[in-house]
Amino acid sequence: MEKRKVLLLKFGELFLKGKNKRDFEKLLMNNIKSKLKGHDFSLEYTSGRIILENYDEFEESILIEKLRTVFGLIGIAKAVEIDGDYENIKNYVSSISIDGTFRVSAKRADKRFPMTSVELERNLGEVVLNSNKNAKVDLHTPSVILYVEVRFNGKCYIYHENIKCLGGLPLGSGGEALLLLSGGIDSPVAGYLMAKRGLKLQAVHFHSYPYTSEQAKEKVIELARELSSYVDEIKLHIVSFTKIQEQIHMNCDAEYMITIMRRIMMRIAEKICERENLGAIITGESLGQVASQTMQSINVTNSVVSLPVFRPLISFDKEEIMDIAKSIGTYETSILPYEDCCTVFLPKYPVIKPTIKRAEHLERFLNIELLVSEAINSEEVMVIKN
Repeated sequence: MEKRKVLLLKFGELFLKGKNKRDFEKLLMNNIKSKLKGHDFSLEYTSGRIILENYDEFEESILIEKLRTVFGLIGIAKAVEIDGDYENIKNYVSSISIDGTFRVSAKRADKRFPMTSVELERNLGEVVLNSNKNAKVDLHTPSVILYVEVRFNGKCYIYHENIKCLGGLPLGSGGEALLLLSGGIDSPVAGYLMAKRGLKLQAVHFHSYPYTSEQAKEKVIELARELSSYVDEIKLHIVSFTKIQEQIHMNCDAEYMITIMRRIMMRIAEKICERENLGAIITGESLGQVASQTMQSINVTNSVVSLPVFRPLISFDKEEIMDIAKSIGTYETSILPYEDCCTVFLPKYPVIKPTIKRAEHLERFLNIELLVSEAINSEEVMVIKN
């Protein structure tokens, strides 16, 4: 009986995409090839599954770890591929050793197969019992689930373990956006969550040297590098914000400093988006977490840009955000004790219910157009790759 080891790659919500489904699947396959660049393998598509084959078995664990960071995949199975006729399947299943409780979970994707999924489960369960005297059926909490999939390519895939992946949509399927990347916990998580919905990322960081240190800048570069594990590469724009903060501090009410600072950041971000042909801005704001993240503050900040502003953390509490940061590997870098520009000239009592009218009045004491232009001219750009 001919058999070979393969990795069975499963994808989730792509089946909802109707006539565009194939485009999403092709993009997913291209992303897999990019993620595994430098390894020898081949991919085969069969409806509902991608088969990764002809790989070096010694690299299997490395391939799986890389595949687990590919958005769009929901699971990986280390499977055995055999010809998909019943006698062949029966003979292979009879050779499997099971000691304890089990159940068979069958999927008959190819409706030409002469049994239904339920019939296949029942018959193969009997085969296992006949071949293993210590095996016992448990449909609810079995020790082993034996998965059997009959696919359209005439092959059957048999495995007993599902390795969970990130899910989401293939990277690039949603366009490209600009992440406001600070040195904190929230913004890397926000970028990760939007990448999971198919957005490629660029990032902008506002740096206030000498009020903030070079270590603070290096911290953000490291955060971008950690994010690149999921998005392959990030174009990072580092913008000097020192003069802007000094001018705000000298010319505007202290309580409005953060509000005006955020409004100018958004203007700069929108200019970069226009130049780079990016479709949205992403921030790590969570409603009510700090003074600049009240409903009124967010409204005043939004009013200076016309692009969509995505805030994926808007309803998250801090514990939830920290849990995600730990799971994606950015938390330990985020908590390093290097301050970002948002802590410079921090007012004692920032306004929590600002108004657009008052913000616009205070901005008349600043040459906003010149400050934005000078900041963009100070820009340092680097491409950080996984």
